[in-house]
Amino acid sequence: MRRTQRYSKLPIPVVRALRKLGHDIRDARRRRRIPVAVMAERASISRMTLSKVEKGHPGVSLGIYATVLFVLGLAERVADLADPGTDELGLALEEERLPQRIRRPRRPKAARPGLGEDA
Repeated sequence: MRRTQRYSKLPIPVVRALRKLGHDIRDARRRRRIPVAVMAERASISRMTLSKVEKGHPGVSLGIYATVLFVLGLAERVADLADPGTDELGLALEEERLPQRIRRPRRPKAARPGLGEDA
């Protein structure tokens, strides 16, 4: 299967999000006035890979995106991408599954006097 066909099966919102991420990375690099060659060297990637990152290419690994964000000083945001505290849908679903009533654990039955193994 050709690479373009493989990536064409991505959901449209995912493609848009990656493209936006790439453009945001490019804008952040430009605001910091970091040339492409210097940025690629700092991230230990080729200029071609940096170009793909800035275009939001889906074939670039998440590690490379994270490294580029690190070079830009934005790495702390990567850790919060799927933070459970900000997952509104997940929190709502979890609340639905909470038990309505919590029961005490049963106590083990005490042995009856007079009924032992000898009886």
